[in-house]
Amino acid sequence: MSQNKTDKNQLSFRDLQVRIEDLKQRRDDLNKKTKEYINSLQEIEIEINSALTLAKDTYKKKRDYWNIKVKKLKEKKIEYKKLLEGLIEERSKFKKTKGSNKGPKIYGSIKSIEKKIENFERMIETDNLDISEENSIVDKIKELAEKKQELLSEQKSDDLFKLERKIEIVNINLNKIYEQLNKWSNKSQDYHLKMLEAFDQVNELREQKKQLEEELIENKKAADDFHERYLEFMNQKKKRNKTSRGGNNRGKKGKNMRGGSYRSAAKSKNEALMEKIKQDKLESALEKQKAGKKLNIFEARLILEQKK
Repeated sequence: MSQNKTDKNQLSFRDLQVRIEDLKQRRDDLNKKTKEYINSLQEIEIEINSALTLAKDTYKKKRDYWNIKVKKLKEKKIEYKKLLEGLIEERSKFKKTKGSNKGPKIYGSIKSIEKKIENFERMIETDNLDISEENSIVDKIKELAEKKQELLSEQKSDDLFKLERKIEIVNINLNKIYEQLNKWSNKSQDYHLKMLEAFDQVNELREQKKQLEEELIENKKAADDFHERYLEFMNQKKKRNKTSRGGNNRGKKGKNMRGGSYRSAAKSKNEALMEKIKQDKLESALEKQKAGKKLNIFEARLILEQKK
């Protein structure tokens, strides 16, 4: 400190003025950088809020919406599976007690008739028939079609056939449920992944914000250091002016106003924001220290400065 005083005393008035202007320029440059840091932080904060809104109010809500639909559909699937099990059990008991083979026989007869009809129709299309032969085949097709309809009516009145039909319908509905479940689950998963991506973006932005906040504090500290040195050299200049002018105090008010205006600016909105950031960082560092977590150099320095 004494060496600095000696150096200042040894400076010529012109060198002293050059040093003052240099310190002022460096301080002002750093103050400008401080404002840029604050603007960047405000922009990042907007991005963070936007990503959080997207994650919570859009993707999460849509994911939860499809999750609810999937849950309800799964409950419906369980109901249909129980119904299917009951019908299969009923069919098994029916076959044991009734021993009916009527249903399968009717089914076989229907298939046989359908095959005969197909053969006759093919003959009409491919064979070189005269009118009487073709009319005869057409009549046979009509008879077979009528027989088929009779068997179908008989089949529909069969209890076993009714059970088989119910089982078929339940299986069809179950397959539709499985398809819908797959579709809705994919939608839910898609929105879940988008939500996670948005939260990852938030975490990345918070890391950027953390880095900028640390750089902001370091930058502001450097600006304050240059300002303190600037004030020291200004005081030295005032003393020399006072000595050389025999106690003439002209210009004193103006110089004090320059220092005062800077100090007033230090209490501006940006300064208050910077102090809040520094305090938040300190609280975070103290919590990490209390939890036994490793501190980075910046956090350790904040704690040491706070203890002083």
